[in-house]
Amino acid sequence: MSRPSRRTVLAGTAAAAALTAVPFAPGHAHAAGEKADDATAYRWRNVVIGGTGFITGVLFHPRVRGLAYARTDIGGAYRWDDRAARWTPLLDHLGWDDWNLLGVEAMAVDPAHRDRIYLACGTYAQAWAGNGAILRSDDRGATWRRTDLTVKLGANEDGRGAGERLLVDPRDSGTLWLGTRHDGLWRSTDRGATWRPAPGFPATPSPTGQGVTLLVAAGRTLYAGWGDAGGTAPNLFRTADGATWEPVPGQPAGTAARVPIRAAYDAHTRDLYVTYADAPGPNGQSDGSVHKLQTMNGRWTEVTPARPGGTTDDGSADTFGYGGVAVDARRPGTVVVSTNNRWAAVDTLFRSTDGGHSWTSLKESARLDVSETPYLKWGEKQPKFGWWIQAVALDPFDSKHLVYGTGATLYATRDLRRWAPQIRGLEETSVTQLISPPSGRAHLLSGSRDIGVMYHERLTASPARGMAANPVFGSATGLAQAARRPAYVVRTGWGDHGNGAYSNDGGITWAPFASQPAIAKSAPGPIAANADGSVLLWSFVHWDGTKYAAHRSADNGTTWSEVPSFPKGARPVADPVDPAVFYAYDTDAGALLASTDGGRTFTARATGLPAGDSQYQLAVAPGRSGDLWLSTKHNGLYRSTDGGAAFTRVTSCLASHTLGFGKAADGAAYPAVYQVGSLGPAGTLTAVYRSDDEARTWTRINDDRHQWGWTGETITGDPRIHGRVYLATNGRGIQYGDPR
Repeated sequence: MSRPSRRTVLAGTAAAAALTAVPFAPGHAHAAGEKADDATAYRWRNVVIGGTGFITGVLFHPRVRGLAYARTDIGGAYRWDDRAARWTPLLDHLGWDDWNLLGVEAMAVDPAHRDRIYLACGTYAQAWAGNGAILRSDDRGATWRRTDLTVKLGANEDGRGAGERLLVDPRDSGTLWLGTRHDGLWRSTDRGATWRPAPGFPATPSPTGQGVTLLVAAGRTLYAGWGDAGGTAPNLFRTADGATWEPVPGQPAGTAARVPIRAAYDAHTRDLYVTYADAPGPNGQSDGSVHKLQTMNGRWTEVTPARPGGTTDDGSADTFGYGGVAVDARRPGTVVVSTNNRWAAVDTLFRSTDGGHSWTSLKESARLDVSETPYLKWGEKQPKFGWWIQAVALDPFDSKHLVYGTGATLYATRDLRRWAPQIRGLEETSVTQLISPPSGRAHLLSGSRDIGVMYHERLTASPARGMAANPVFGSATGLAQAARRPAYVVRTGWGDHGNGAYSNDGGITWAPFASQPAIAKSAPGPIAANADGSVLLWSFVHWDGTKYAAHRSADNGTTWSEVPSFPKGARPVADPVDPAVFYAYDTDAGALLASTDGGRTFTARATGLPAGDSQYQLAVAPGRSGDLWLSTKHNGLYRSTDGGAAFTRVTSCLASHTLGFGKAADGAAYPAVYQVGSLGPAGTLTAVYRSDDEARTWTRINDDRHQWGWTGETITGDPRIHGRVYLATNGRGIQYGDPR
C-alpha cells in the first residue's frame, strides 16, 4: 500500500484570540430571505465508512471503567461509550469560522474528577491559521467552555502523533500544563480558564521546531519532553514542585539527537518509559530507541525491542522510529511500545511483561478482521497491521484490552491475538467529491482524500467493496457521471498504477483508461463526462496550485488531445442535456466559457464576473440545458438561464461556498437547491440551506450542534428523495441529513 497522502484544508479566518473564558454555545439570527423554520427539523448522521483518518491519541480514564477519549489530526475528538461499543463525536458544534479548532493537539482527563475532559485545539501553527483554544468540559464533552489562546497549535503538522501535550497536575486539579510547539510551556491555575507562560522552564523555543512534545506525571513529579534540543542539549525536563524545572540527569547517550515522542509511567515499579525517534513523525523517521528511567534512583536503562537498521528479506532497508507506549495499570512491568514509519517490514507492537528485558512482537500472531471496514485492505488480499502507529493505549481495567491508532483506523483486541477496528461512530474522512445517482443500487458515490472513491450500497455500513480498485487511488480529484447515461461514471486521482478509470455499471466495477496524458501522474485534476458519456474532458492541477492544459478523449480514454482554448486549471462542467456542450469558469479572467463542439474548442460568453475567487463552483441544474449557477465565496451566487451568455446576481445570498441539487418538493417544478453559504448581512452565520423555490427563499437545515467546521468542498441532494442532502466535510466524513 502506498503511503497516505498529506491531507490539506483551505485557509479560513479563525476566531480572534483572547485569554478570557466564554461559554461555547453559538446563536443564530435569521437573515433576509431565510425562513424561520425550526432548524432541528433535520436529522443528521454520518455515512458510514469507518475511521479513514489519523488517530493521534487515545486516553483511557484511569478511574472510570469503559471511559476513553480519542483525538484526531483534523476531525475533532470523540468519547468512547463502552456499553454501546461506539464513539460519540464531541466537536460537531464547531462552526465555519472555527474550522481550525477541529484539529486536536492534545487532551487530558482529571483522575480526581471522573467527568472532566480538556482539549487543546488548533490544526495549524502557520501564520494564515487562527490561534489555538482550550476547551474544557465537566460533563464528558456534552457541553464546553472555551478559552482562546494567543498562541498557535499544530494538530495536523509534523509531530501530531506525539503527546500528550496537555496535563492536569496530580497535586492540584486546578492547575493544568500545556506544551506548545513554538511558545514553550504554559500553565493555568484556574482549571484552564486563563493561561500564562510557565516561569522557570529552561528550554528555548525554535520558530521551526517541535517545542514540548509530551507531558506526563510520574507520581507527583512532572516530566516534559522537548523536541528542539538539536542534538546537544537535554530534551527531557522535570519538576518536583511545579515551580523549578531542571534537565533530567544522566540522559542516555544518543537520545539528545532524537525527539522524545511519548512517555508512560508504571506506578508499581516507578519506571518511566520513553520512546525516541530521529524525527517527530509520523513520516520521516529512520532511527529510534526505547529507554526507561527508574525514577527512585535516577538510573537509565535502554530497553529497545529491535534496533532499526539492517535489511528485510527483499533487500529493503528496515528503518523506523519508536512511537506509542503504554503500561499495564494492573500488571507491574508490563509495557507495550510501537514502531513507526516502518514501511519495509511493516510496523508492529512489542509487548514486554518483565520491564523491557524481553519483548514479543504482536504482529506475527495477530489475526486481523476488517470485515466491518473492508476498505482497510487497500485493494490487497490482507490488511496491514498498521502504519503511523503513535497512539497506543491499555485499558486500566482490562489488561488484554489494547488499542492502537493508525493513519486510517483504531485497532483493538481483548485477547492479544484477534484484532478488529474499534471504530464505530468515528468518521474522519476528508471528502472532495459526491454524486447521488438518479437510478441504480446506490444512492451515493464519494471521492475523498487518502481513500479514493467508494460505492455506498448502504449509508449505514462501510462499503462492502472497500475502496474502488483497478486501480486503487490514494486521493480522489475528480468524479463525474454521464447525465443521460448514469451507468457510466469516471474518476481521477492520485495513484501508483494509473490516475483515471471508468465504470459502466454505475461505479460497482472499474477499468483504467487505456492511456493517460503524461501530466496526469503528477497533476491529476477534475474530470467531466458529457451527457451521453461519449466525450471526456480532463483538467490538470498540481497539489501546489500549478495549472496545466486540459485534455479531451472521445474514445473512453484510449487517446487524448490537448484543448488549448480551455482555461488552465478550470473545472469542466458538462451540460446535462446536450452532449456537444461543456462549460468552464475562468476565475482569473472572471469569464464563463462554453464549447458547442464536444469540448474541442471553448469561447467566452459572459465576462465581467467576479475574478480571483479560487473557491468557486460552477453547477448546472439537472435536466435543464444551459441553466447554470455560479457559487463564489466572496461574491455570492449568480445564475444564468441562457448557457452562460448572461448572469444575474441571486440577491438572497451573500456568500455561497458550494451548491448542489436534489429532488423537487411535491408540487414544485424546479429541483431543490442546497448550499453552504451565508445569506447576509455581513457576519451572518455560514450554514447549510435548502431552497424549494429557485433560491428566492432559503431554509436553514443544519443547527448549532451540527456544523462540522469547514464544509465548503461539495454538497448534493438526492434526486430520488426530496429533502435528503449529502454534505462533504474536511475531517468529519460525509454527513447526510433527512427531514424528521
